[in-house]
Amino acid sequence: MIKVLLRVSVLSSLLMLAATAFAEVTTFTTTHFSGSGNCASCHDGLRDISGNDVSIVKDWGNSMMANATKDPFWLAKVATELERNPALSTIINDKCTKCHAPVANYEITKVQNAEISLFGADGILKPEHALYDAGMNGVTCTVCHQITDDASLGTLDGFSGHYNINSNKIIYGQFSNISTQQMLNSTGYTPTYSAHMSDSAMCATCHNLKTPYVDASGNILTSTAESEFPEQMPYTEWQNSVFDDAGSNPQSCQDCHMPKTIAPVSVRPNGLAARAGFAKHELVGANTTMLTLLRDNAAQLNVISSNLDQSISRARTMLKSAASVEFISATVVNGVLEARVKVLNNSGHKTPTSYPSRRMWLNFKVTDSSNNVVFESGHINANGSIDGVDNDVDQTRFEPHYNTITAADQVQVYETVLGDSDDNITFTLLRSSQYLKDNRLTPQGFNKLAVPTDVAVRGRAFNDANFNLGSDEVVYRFPVTATGTLDVSVALNYQTISHGFLQDLYRDNQLEQVQVFKTMYDAQSLKYEQISSTQTTVVNDVVPPPAVAPLISLSVTPSTITQGQSASISWSVTDANSCVASKGWSGDRASNGSETVSSTVTTTYTLSCTGDGGSDNQSVILTVNPVSLPAAPVISLSVSPSTIDQGQSASISWNVTDANNCVASGGWSGDRASSGNEALMPTVTTAYTLNCSGDGGSAEQMITIIVNSSTAPPSPPGGSSGSGGGSLNPAFLIFILMSQALLMRRLK
Repeated sequence: MIKVLLRVSVLSSLLMLAATAFAEVTTFTTTHFSGSGNCASCHDGLRDISGNDVSIVKDWGNSMMANATKDPFWLAKVATELERNPALSTIINDKCTKCHAPVANYEITKVQNAEISLFGADGILKPEHALYDAGMNGVTCTVCHQITDDASLGTLDGFSGHYNINSNKIIYGQFSNISTQQMLNSTGYTPTYSAHMSDSAMCATCHNLKTPYVDASGNILTSTAESEFPEQMPYTEWQNSVFDDAGSNPQSCQDCHMPKTIAPVSVRPNGLAARAGFAKHELVGANTTMLTLLRDNAAQLNVISSNLDQSISRARTMLKSAASVEFISATVVNGVLEARVKVLNNSGHKTPTSYPSRRMWLNFKVTDSSNNVVFESGHINANGSIDGVDNDVDQTRFEPHYNTITAADQVQVYETVLGDSDDNITFTLLRSSQYLKDNRLTPQGFNKLAVPTDVAVRGRAFNDANFNLGSDEVVYRFPVTATGTLDVSVALNYQTISHGFLQDLYRDNQLEQVQVFKTMYDAQSLKYEQISSTQTTVVNDVVPPPAVAPLISLSVTPSTITQGQSASISWSVTDANSCVASKGWSGDRASNGSETVSSTVTTTYTLSCTGDGGSDNQSVILTVNPVSLPAAPVISLSVSPSTIDQGQSASISWNVTDANNCVASGGWSGDRASSGNEALMPTVTTAYTLNCSGDGGSAEQMITIIVNSSTAPPSPPGGSSGSGGGSLNPAFLIFILMSQALLMRRLK
């Protein structure tokens, strides 16, 4: 309780959302771990033999590892994964905190044998949580330095945060012949030399990460660690490069990310000698965007480092050494400019590596002597989108890998594109089952034809003979009309978060974590870094011929269809710079192509094209005939006579067309043929109904026979009766006569 009261809260408003930050206490202890503040008293205040400050905790505190739990992009992404797959919250929380909040994860899942939660009332990010400080300390000192050198290290069993922490409070270090008593007395930990602390396999513990994936219904499709999706695999990439321990130029992860100097490892006991090979704990990466965001929002994000500018500068320097770009050749022949560009990866893994939101691309530009842009591929906008990149405008498409670029809307983008189990593009990690594209620059010595599946080259780059072994060559070829000296430049740029990845993240803008990140990111101007650039000049002394107006050939086959059918529109255009579809279709179109259309009504399709010599437009008409529907039944029903007296009969007739069956009801019943007649003798007025159905529907018709009822008593035979009078009923008379005749015949 005292600890909570001592925390300083800073209130800031983000999109009408109040966010409160609490200063973490770095001197915490748990059953297995000790906070970074407990290490600083001995391992800060260090200087190497050149007088440079090499304080271990101070350098570490400027890194992304120290701020792993505070990273707002990570928090937003975890929140969206939980939102999209809430039934898998246990897996998500555990997987994501193993390496971003390892102390809290270990204490909860290993010691308490419980489930860890990042957000909510029971989340470790809640300041009242007993392990809040442990979680906020990120990847702290006593995590890495207690990982044991066992058989799982550097293997699939040890990847994805499956590190083992020793149970004896042994702190492994890179030097032997060390004084142990000072640390044991001060902290309870015993420092011990172990070579594995300088081994790349240590880094593989968290930086080779495989994740399970699910189908569209949320069902887990993976059953083993091997079958999981390789979300990031820089260690395996490094193993297949010349920098591997057995390679021609062995260099460990630590050699680059923890550069060496000569310095003592501690200020206590006094007078310790400087050690050659002292690994500076800069833990430098390339994420200048996120480091800048942490610096600019330090109070709200609870960032306690006071010198993130130093870490940003180090990251920018490393990024500029990661890759290079150069011109192999550049010429103009017969008005066609051709430039061959080579990109070389200088790092020990794919570039960009690790988290799949990252991308690099080439910005190729040609300007004339007046600095007018003649041609440009890969222009970036202020919001971080890139002109011409398919995924930046449509998240269902992605920019393919190119061997040759001939148009401004073609951009060479080095990236991964995630695919789900239905072969669609996805940005949700738990839906990611494959890479639809992976043309990130491979490290030197990396043979794309002989590497494990987890780090394979995917997409068109696999068949590009100029993409392999750490480099790529791209040819730019297009006509130019500007004459004289042309300036040709190319830059290799890097982006921490692609525009498409951001747009997908923002779909969950109802989440607090996404709102916080979006507000911070949108306010930040740094959206990319330039890694390398070069330029050259070419001379175009060919006077171009007069411009010719575009010529459009447009057709539709067939030209007439029935509703529900399709037709194919084909077109071919010459001498055009751009084409736009209108009327029955819309949007930009290439200079040639075909499309399938399925209009429900007669439709006009127009294509308008513009070029240096003018414009043209053509239209075609697709005639659409309506579908002929089956006719509904037609019933003709009549009766003759329609009025009778009791005892009389009437004839009912009917005729039906377009019916499959007919049923009588009312005064009659049962199935009826499509035509017929019947004699009927109702005793009272009666309605007769015929109901018929067919392919086109049903019909019903009713007719009524009116029956007159007699109220007078029957007349006696032979004449009138007494009071009522009246004539003899003819039917009765006939009956009497027939009876008399029959009697006479018998008497004879």
